[in-house]
Amino acid sequence: MVNRHLTEEQRNIIKESVTNILLALGDDPQREGLRDTPERVAGMYDEVFEGMRYTNEEIAQMFDKCFEETRSSDIVIVRDIDVFSYCEHHIALMYNMKVTVAYVPKGRVIGLSKICRIADMVCKRLQLQERITSDIADILQMVLKTDDIMVSVEGEHGCMSSRGIKKPGAKTVTRVSRGVFKTNPMPFI
Repeated sequence: MVNRHLTEEQRNIIKESVTNILLALGDDPQREGLRDTPERVAGMYDEVFEGMRYTNEEIAQMFDKCFEETRSSDIVIVRDIDVFSYCEHHIALMYNMKVTVAYVPKGRVIGLSKICRIADMVCKRLQLQERITSDIADILQMVLKTDDIMVSVEGEHGCMSSRGIKKPGAKTVTRVSRGVFKTNPMPFI
């Protein structure tokens, strides 16, 4: 899978938009500290929104690196994967986010780093935390070919901590339970 970047046209639209935002805020986009800001923002958006350029199916193909394992039916848990994303409602940072994944192998185990890479790529989109949780579960189901998956995400939202209600430290927890985890939930995840 080829790494997709913003086109020059897309970068130019972002740079022009950032310049207009600076003007609308009453600042001078040509002053020393802001002169290169539109270019820096376009570069940052290319990086932090990379996941928007791939479907869940394409992400599953990218990280479909499993090992055949016929003997293991024990639960695999990867806990406290650090991620961040941007809320699609305010383009505000969702931060201090931790993803925990659990699955029961059905003949396939995934390299542990691939779980982290899937979580990262899903978060590189304008998102809702609820969708992050279900997207990670959907992709893992495609890769692992098992229904026995649980994903939990806990995080803080900039749109709640720095504006509006202004409640820093409030955490949102979302969880998707499928297969055996739906009928037998695990409270420690």
